[in-house]
Formats: sequence, C-alpha cells, structure tokens
Amino acid sequence: MKKTRIYFLIFCMLLSAVRTISGADHTQNTETDTYGSTADNTTHDPLEPLRNSNEIINLENSLSAAKLERSLSNMLDRKSRLEVENALADLDFKAAIRILQQQAEKLSVQLDILSLSNKIEETMKSSAHNREISDLKEQLEKLRLENEIASAEYENRNKAMSQREHEIRFRQTELQLELAESSAVLSRLSDNIAIREKTDQWLARVNKEAAYLNQPLSNGILTISDRRITLNGVIGEAAADNISKRIDYFNNQNREYPIFIVIDRSPGGSVMAGYKILKAMEGSYAPVYVVVKSYAASMAAAITTLAKKSYAYPNAIILHHQILAFGYGNLTEQKEMLKDLEEWWKRLAKPISEKMGISLDEFISRMYKNRSSGDWREFADQAKTIRWVDEVVTSIREESYIKNPDLDKTEETPNNPLQEFIDSDSRRYVLLPRLDPVDCYYLYNPDNYYRLSR
Repeated sequence: MKKTRIYFLIFCMLLSAVRTISGADHTQNTETDTYGSTADNTTHDPLEPLRNSNEIINLENSLSAAKLERSLSNMLDRKSRLEVENALADLDFKAAIRILQQQAEKLSVQLDILSLSNKIEETMKSSAHNREISDLKEQLEKLRLENEIASAEYENRNKAMSQREHEIRFRQTELQLELAESSAVLSRLSDNIAIREKTDQWLARVNKEAAYLNQPLSNGILTISDRRITLNGVIGEAAADNISKRIDYFNNQNREYPIFIVIDRSPGGSVMAGYKILKAMEGSYAPVYVVVKSYAASMAAAITTLAKKSYAYPNAIILHHQILAFGYGNLTEQKEMLKDLEEWWKRLAKPISEKMGISLDEFISRMYKNRSSGDWREFADQAKTIRWVDEVVTSIREESYIKNPDLDKTEETPNNPLQEFIDSDSRRYVLLPRLDPVDCYYLYNPDNYYRLSR
C-alpha cells in the first residue's frame, strides 16, 4: 500500500506538471490572439502528446511493477516480510525523493527552455497547486508516520523474539541441568547396583584362606581341603584319567598337604582303570587319602582298603568280592581267560588280604562264610576291625565348597518331584528310582502310592 501511494502521488505531480505546461501554452496562445500580433506566428509541437502518453505509460508500467512486487513480497513469512517491508519502505522513500528531484529538475529545465519560470511560480501560488502540495506533504508525513510505526512494530517484535529466544535458551539450560542431575542420579544408582552386585559376589563365596592340615582328623571330625577329587559311579578309563591328572596337579602344586579321593557311591568297575588309580596314588609324593560317605564296592572298596589312609562314616558300606567277568569263547579260550582273571585277582586281592593279616585263600573262604554269594559287606565301623578302612569319622567338614551352591545353575535341584502315573484301576502312583544293591527304602507307604514297577 505504501508503494502504491507513493507512485500515485508521483503520478499526480507529473500529471499536474503536464497540465501546467499545457495551460501555459494555451494562455500564451490566448494572449497572443488577444493582441493580434503573434497569433499567426505560434506553432504547436506535434510530439508533445506522444511524450505525455509515453510518460503515462511509464507511470502505468511502474505501477504494474509495484503491484507485481507487492504480490510477490506477500509470499514471504511474517518475520521476513516485516524486515523486507521495513527495508523496502526506506528504499522506496529514498527512491521517491530521487524521482521527485529528477522530475523537478526536468520541469526546471523545461521551464527554463520555455522561459516560463514566472508562470510556474504564479501557478504554484494558486490554491489548487497549493492543495496538491499540501496533499503531497500530508501523504509524505503519513508515510513517515507509517514507516515509524512499522519500525516500532518491527522493533517490538524483535524484542519479543529476543525475549522468546532468551526464554528458550534459559529453558534449554534448565533442561541440561535437569539432565545432568538425572545422569548423576543414574550414575549413583549404577554405582550402588555395581557395589551390590560385587557384595553379592563377595557373599556368594567363602572369603577366607583354605585350610591345609597334615593331620586332617581331630576328635572324630575330618577336614577335607580343596585338594579334593570326586570318585562316583562306575570306574572306567575316563574316571582313572581324571583322578590321575588331578593327583599330578595337586602334587605339582604342593607335595606336603594330603589329597582326598571322596567316594559318595561307587559300585566299582574296571580292574585296569582301578589299578591305574592305585598306581597314581602309590606314586604320589603327597599322601592320598580315601573318604567313603555312603557306599564303596568291588574296585572302589579295593581303592579304599589299599589307600595310605582311609576314612568313612560309621554307616558307610564297604563290599569286597572276587572279580567278575563275562566269558565267551571255546573251552581253551575260557581257560586262558580264567588264568588271566586269577592273575588279576592275585594282584588286587593279595595286598588286601595281607593288610587284613590273613592269606588270600582265607580271605576267599571268609567271603563265602559271610554271604553265600561271596559278597562280603560290612558297615564301616565293623570294616575298621578287619582293616578295610582305617578311621571311622563322626563328621566331615568340606573346606572346598566355597561357592554358594544355590547360585550354581548347573547343579541339579535335589528332591525333584517324581512323575505321577495312573494304573488300570484309576489309582495314582509314582515310580521310585532304582536303588544301589546294598541300599533299601525306608518310607511310609500304606496305600501303595510309591511303587518299584508299573
């Protein structure tokens, strides 16, 4: 709107100037005709209308360009439009002044050429021209005021935007402080969790030095250190290799403190594997002691009896019998096999009978006197009297268990519930697990809920 007003004022001024010039020419012609001296000699410029038309066209083109520029400027965003309008308003104002100056110079030149300066001064004194000048001044003043208002609005908006930017930066600072505080809290929580985890790890272990005793038995209490080797189940090559390697390891670690082979339950096994274990025990610098907690039969019983020293709970069962073999082949092959068995029996059983203080034949004879099958078994407190075991203990303390067993996920949970079945009479029952040959059940079963077979 501001640009349109400026161009309209310029157009009005130029149109007034053209009218003034045309009026002056007409006055001159009239005066000349009145006196009758120069009317016939005055000539009209044929290009004057074309010049006036060209100026009008130029003004119209300027107005069209201003309108086009205004429509394009409306496409800018609000903030950019305010800034651009302010700058353009200043430029337009200066351009309008320059155009007025140029037009004034052109008018002055034309007036000088036509020697009509006095006519222009008189015309400017006329009321109509004064009104036009007054209107122009009013428009210029209004334009100045509008420009000042626009500048003030722009400044206020800039201040508002600056205030908003300050508030945003302040809020960002607050958020950063909150984030830093949250990070510090999280860091403290992480530290606390790490401390708690380390504490749990510390509490999950027995944090003390292992006890190594040259005399592990005291007042009926046997203390087993972490120099411990487990022997359970059937004795085979894998068990023999496992025990032999660990005996070597513990000897390389220390040749003074005893090594413990702990048997929970073992029915015996291979004579060759068992003999390998006996030789590893015999060749050990450190003494190798055998501990029986529940049951040691056959080869396991031989390992117990032939150890440098053996210990057992009073109710642990030790069982000796002649070696067992499954024969196949012709008579000659079986005789050869029998000869090999007799040799193995002599090598294994004779040291046992010697420790008992009897002959090998007497050892065999007493086996079958004790039980018709030849399976001579004794509880440990009785086995001590015949030197199958050296010491009977009332309690065993395991120093090697330094980790909380409840945290060991690989260890099987004891007392797993038994699977339940339904028989042909729609009665529920469970199958009891198989027992070792020397074991038996001791449970209350009035309704036959627990069974040994289907």
